[in-house]
Amino acid sequence: MSATARVAGKVHKWLALLMAIQILFWFVSGLFFAIAPIEQVRSEHMRAVAPPSSIPISVAATGLQRIAGAEPGERIEVRTMLARPVALIVPHEGRPRLYDLTSGQQISPIPAPLAVQIAEADHAGEERAARVSLVTEESTEYRAALPAWRVDFDDGANRGLYVAQDTGVVTARRSTLWRVFDFLWSLHIMDFKNHEDFNTPLLIGATALALVMIVAGIILFPSRLGHNAWKRRRRRDRQAAGS
Repeated sequence: MSATARVAGKVHKWLALLMAIQILFWFVSGLFFAIAPIEQVRSEHMRAVAPPSSIPISVAATGLQRIAGAEPGERIEVRTMLARPVALIVPHEGRPRLYDLTSGQQISPIPAPLAVQIAEADHAGEERAARVSLVTEESTEYRAALPAWRVDFDDGANRGLYVAQDTGVVTARRSTLWRVFDFLWSLHIMDFKNHEDFNTPLLIGATALALVMIVAGIILFPSRLGHNAWKRRRRRDRQAAGS
């Protein structure tokens, strides 16, 4: 074995011992990502399909007149919520405000019972909400609009729907499958705290070491196949024939 092959063998061996667990994490998580349908991870298959609803211009205009005295905003969105027309006023700064165009009353921040109705209307199936809790801080599971109501369903998947308190919009759907996906993603990108940064020094360093290990393995490959020993035998045979 040549000196280069001996050095490559030591480098390959010790880096393989050092990186074995993380490489296992990369392969296991990568296999899971390839197998798990992303639509099911995001619970899109459990989203109720509601027929599109339109708001007559006259209804929208009359409703906007009812809230003419409200504080101005940067933009106004008119839509339906639980089959009734609502208007969302989004200020340049501060929290959005949601109004019922039928009564002209502000309905945000929406209460828990209304959040439950919104979540149940969004959730496909016959299950009803089992628990509701207020979320005021970001977590690895939820990073969208705050505050928000978390509405949990006992549907066999520990599914939770998040409803933004200011807009009445379902902003996230989480399940056991999503949580497993998120955990494996944290192992894959080596961001064990926030589960979202794939430019961490830890990941860069581990990837660089894995690359060195692969290069060392490539250098070592001919020796492991017996190519170098075959060349030495051939050289000896030629020398013996020449003498």
